[in-house]
Amino acid sequence: MKLTIIGSGYVGLTTGACFAEVGHEVMCVDNDASKIETLRRGEIPIYEPGLADLVTQNVAADRLSFTTSTAEGVAHGDVVFIAVPTPPNPDGSVDLRFIEKVAREIAPHIDSYKVIVDKSTVPVKTGEKVAETIQRYAPDAKFDVVSNPEFLREGSAVHDLMKPDRIVFGSNSDRASALMKKVYEPFVAPLLVTDINSAELIKHAANSFLALKISYINAISEICEASGADIERVAEGIGMDSRIGQAFLNAGLGYGGSCFPKDIAAFIAISEQLGTPFTLLKEVQKINAHQLDRFIDRIRKSLWVLEEKKIAVWGLTFKPHTDDLRSSVAMELVEKLVVEGAVVTAYDPKGMDRAAALPIGSRIRFANSPEEAAVGADALVIATEWPEFEHVNFPRIRESMLSPILFDGRNLLDPTTMRKFGFDYHCIGRPKMD
Repeated sequence: MKLTIIGSGYVGLTTGACFAEVGHEVMCVDNDASKIETLRRGEIPIYEPGLADLVTQNVAADRLSFTTSTAEGVAHGDVVFIAVPTPPNPDGSVDLRFIEKVAREIAPHIDSYKVIVDKSTVPVKTGEKVAETIQRYAPDAKFDVVSNPEFLREGSAVHDLMKPDRIVFGSNSDRASALMKKVYEPFVAPLLVTDINSAELIKHAANSFLALKISYINAISEICEASGADIERVAEGIGMDSRIGQAFLNAGLGYGGSCFPKDIAAFIAISEQLGTPFTLLKEVQKINAHQLDRFIDRIRKSLWVLEEKKIAVWGLTFKPHTDDLRSSVAMELVEKLVVEGAVVTAYDPKGMDRAAALPIGSRIRFANSPEEAAVGADALVIATEWPEFEHVNFPRIRESMLSPILFDGRNLLDPTTMRKFGFDYHCIGRPKMD
């Protein structure tokens, strides 16, 4: 099939590359001319495992192309996916200006039947607004609007798209549904077809539920610390219940990233606009913020005064296997430490260039390795659970530090082993060892 993806960011580029990989002819559109030239050269502006190879292979096979022309993109595709950003407004609601702009721009170029697909994460009833907008600017256009939420996890997005656990789309048209089924025919996964409004709600509801699990286990971790219980064993026992499951029951610094904070704020705003306030999600937000504050308070109590203390921070991205710093709890931690006068030396396998470009970047020292970051440190903080942090030479790290205090914000390490190596080891929700 001939498919067009408008928006060549994280979701659009990954979706386009994977669609091309299964044999579709894909054209990706973006209004950023420099990004399009970068992609045409075979360079990928984001880090996502496996994506660069897919793009290179499918450009070479003439199944994947890039353009800045919306007209060219609409002419190319029988199905046109909208995958532009939907950033939050100050009140938490979703800024839909980019969606509306794309709807306006594609309308005059629809000269044959098209399926217009909302791939971006949007509030319920957005599909109706997209249809109204296209109809307003092109009254004679023949088209249907479909909602097709994405469920990609950064760091495993290619796998998630090539081997999805489910495919969801919402349509009020049999003709559009038939074309969407053809698009996804190469992907072997359960298919759920709903109305448009239900499909739009599914993404926000799913992410909110996962965030709720994270905040729930973090709230339990505080009770574990107060009672001497072990959050790892508690989470294991909860997760063995097939009705609950183990996923997202890992105590830590809290959730972050480009999706969860934005989607939860958006779902709260949506519920309030509909006159059905979702107060439970407000508590999820409070618990998430409290978890980081509680962790920093522990660092503060241990070091007494943070000003002029040398603190090594391992991890800056919001999760491993990505270079994404958007709403990163690790970066928020670093900023709070710097504001209190700490001297932070950070290391991250993929995120340091992006961190250096941020306003706070000039106040952070960057190391070339975990070992280098720890030299002369008053304390070491693990803020992102990159696997390589498990395999450093901790006895050597211990010797290089000014004082052997280790704050594990992701419960990545084994407490007994760290004590054996001579660290004053602090984790989350696990018993304090004498």
